[in-house]
Amino acid sequence: MFEVQVVLVLAVAATAAAIDFRTGEIPNWLTLPPLAIAPLAYFWLGGTQGLTASLVAIVACGLVPYILFRQDAIGGGDVKLLAALGAIGGLYLGIEAQLFAFLAAAGFAIVLIAWQGSLRATLVTSARIVVNPFLPKSKRRSIDPAGLTAIRLGPAILFGTVVASWGANG
Repeated sequence: MFEVQVVLVLAVAATAAAIDFRTGEIPNWLTLPPLAIAPLAYFWLGGTQGLTASLVAIVACGLVPYILFRQDAIGGGDVKLLAALGAIGGLYLGIEAQLFAFLAAAGFAIVLIAWQGSLRATLVTSARIVVNPFLPKSKRRSIDPAGLTAIRLGPAILFGTVVASWGANG
């Protein structure tokens, strides 16, 4: 992977992490330009093959986050950030960054919930979330939104991007 790509994905991820940590949002001014500029840059560098690769990376890196967003599991800024990282860094770096980010977020969430003393209640709620769609409507248990824990994904995305970038250059 080119050094410039690594620097750009790390810069975007680090900026997003800092802003998300502070404000709880990842701004459009950070995520939308890479989604527009990266495909054009790859077209300029690699023709239609470069353009196609960048567009495929955007769709592939944004698909699972978009599904999670539609389920209110993550924010829209997270979706755009992960798609932008794929647009800049390519399909493999984008997918790896996403995988490591979700693993880091899950690990952090487990530690946080255990620290708060609500691990058992959270596991019961998680089981209900998984089982409810398979039950008849009359047997489904309601999910109390107060029992859910929200975390900011930006720092986890930065962690995932660092790990994926390190692996891409190692």
